[in-house]
Amino acid sequence: MSGRRRRYVIVGLCLVLLATCVVAGVEWWTGRWKGSVTVLGNWTGGDEERFRRDVLEPFEREHRIRVVYQGSSAESQVLAADVASGTPPDVVIMPGPGELAAYAAQGRLKPLDGLFDPDHYDPGWAPGLKGGVHWIPVKADLKSMVWHPGALTEAEAARIARDPGEWCLALESGATSGWPGTDWVEDVLLQQAGWETYQKWATGRLPWTDPAVSRAWTTWGDLVGAGDRRRVERALLAPYQDPWGGERPACARERLEHQAAFVRSGAHWTAVRGRYVHAKAVIPGARRDLTAWEVSGDLAAMLHDTPEARALIRHLADPGTTQLGFTANRAVPAGAYDGDPTTERIDATLRGRGTMRCWDASDAMPPAMRDAFHQAALRFLVDPGELPARLAVLEEVRERHGRAEWLPSACGSG
Repeated sequence: MSGRRRRYVIVGLCLVLLATCVVAGVEWWTGRWKGSVTVLGNWTGGDEERFRRDVLEPFEREHRIRVVYQGSSAESQVLAADVASGTPPDVVIMPGPGELAAYAAQGRLKPLDGLFDPDHYDPGWAPGLKGGVHWIPVKADLKSMVWHPGALTEAEAARIARDPGEWCLALESGATSGWPGTDWVEDVLLQQAGWETYQKWATGRLPWTDPAVSRAWTTWGDLVGAGDRRRVERALLAPYQDPWGGERPACARERLEHQAAFVRSGAHWTAVRGRYVHAKAVIPGARRDLTAWEVSGDLAAMLHDTPEARALIRHLADPGTTQLGFTANRAVPAGAYDGDPTTERIDATLRGRGTMRCWDASDAMPPAMRDAFHQAALRFLVDPGELPARLAVLEEVRERHGRAEWLPSACGSG
């Protein structure tokens, strides 16, 4: 065979092999992915890694649907910009129902009816609005908790709570800084005034200038030392995720922290075998005849009704998807967690029937009201003497929002 002919044969074989590889690649790609779904959430860093590994990757393997996830600590702003430009994600996961209710009122959210079993959730977690159910919880958190070293009794925790120097206070949270402070005000109001008053306020039917609301602010300020320049400066700069760690921890000798259930996964409270008491045990003037818990959750909603988005919503509502933390899904077996008594107690409160649970009020409020509340909490700590002016500004914001922009309910016993 001549050299030229040999070269032709070799080139021909290479072309055949290349064509085979291209066809195989196309077949592999089309067989690997049947479609895609875009998701916007507020989980970044380690939370995003866990979400991808434990929830999204199993979904992709099972359904062969590619998930394009975007995590952002400024999720509200990103979503608003995407909606304004006409390119919203297929699915969004947001902390709390207030912002989602606004999008539902605009007709932006697609109903989820038929994609999950409604008997698996307390209606407070997945309420029916006009047009159907528009979100489901994919992660739940318990609030109204005061954490303390396991060696303290409830009576001891209540006694030392009167000293502002015993409280760990950390309010830095990027674009949402201030929310640990609003959690405080909300919880004090809930425990002092009861859930009926709390619900009126959280749903826009009680003025910010009401004496019960003002009392909640001043009680919080007295407990944590509002106006104490040194403490306040440290609190404003301290990251809520881990105020106990780092080279210069914001909390070192303090023994109490008002924070949600997620803190038990942190190194500090694990090391000291932390336990919690209900907030009413340490809040001055709290009602002893009622027990109500503040709760929060990350909620999934659908902006594009596609087969891929529907499949993902079904996956997120599946009782087998519990890797994100605590769940509100009653179909999840009671023994799904690690069996630790503290874990079991939290789980029972989040999913138990007959337990009064109220949404974190700032998460339930319209976005502008929520943001103004966050800012007011930061400014109040610096100068508590300006509280009347702060509340008057918040009241002006409330009055600018019509009834359609507020949730109809924030509390329920399941």
